[in-house]
Amino acid sequence: MHAPLMTKYVYQIRSRNGAIVDNLQIYGRTEEEATRKLQQMYRNCEILDTRVVSPERPANSSYEEVLALIVSGR
Repeated sequence: MHAPLMTKYVYQIRSRNGAIVDNLQIYGRTEEEATRKLQQMYRNCEILDTRVVSPERPANSSYEEVLALIVSGR
């Protein structure tokens, strides 16, 4: 069985008290899932901008993949 792919979404929002919060990064299998997670953390916020910053990646990484990332310096 393959691990689900995750995409990183970046949001700019206006919180319910009017403060602008920029660069909120949330992983989700879909944009709808990431938006749902965002709205659970920031209830009644207004989403000003959404963008994708990283390509899809497996939701679960193996030990070897993590070590390769550390060694490569990413």
